[in-house]
Amino acid sequence: MILYIHGFGGSGEGSKAKAFREYYKRKNEDFIAPSLSYIPELALKTLEELIALQKGKVTLIGSSLGGFYAIYLAQKYNVKAVLINPSIYPYITLSTCLGNAPSFYDTSHFEWLPSHIAMLKNYRTQLTKQSNFMLLLQKGDEVLNYKEAADRFSKASLIVEDGGDHSFKGIEKHFQRIDTFFGVGV
Repeated sequence: MILYIHGFGGSGEGSKAKAFREYYKRKNEDFIAPSLSYIPELALKTLEELIALQKGKVTLIGSSLGGFYAIYLAQKYNVKAVLINPSIYPYITLSTCLGNAPSFYDTSHFEWLPSHIAMLKNYRTQLTKQSNFMLLLQKGDEVLNYKEAADRFSKASLIVEDGGDHSFKGIEKHFQRIDTFFGVGV
């Protein structure tokens, strides 16, 4: 199963999740992109329950904050993960979002609290097996500094592109490369 993890304020119905869902449906691969709680502990509990239900191989794709969650889960379960413009230090970057934060699904809002920042700190990990990670980074990311991820994952499989943005323009052109990394269809 391929588990897609969306970013802060996102959902399992975001543009990247939809693109991956359609792609893996055509390939008849098990894929899920759940819409997660904005509360970190609840989001990770949901993800861990989904992983526990799987009988076969699990691989992760995480975008932005979902990349941070994927790092934690990949380390815990020794599985492969593709990180798309991942948030490496969300307990720092998301501290600027305290208060009323947007849901990108329906333009509603939720309350982002200091307690949520504290929860994120509980999921920091030491990298032990960088070969389990592939990073897709775009230098034009207007939200996160791509160099933080490139530096932290210097021994992982890195794809760094000029331009782009935080949403990672043109993700579809990397689908085959992701499949190869995961061993999908092999």
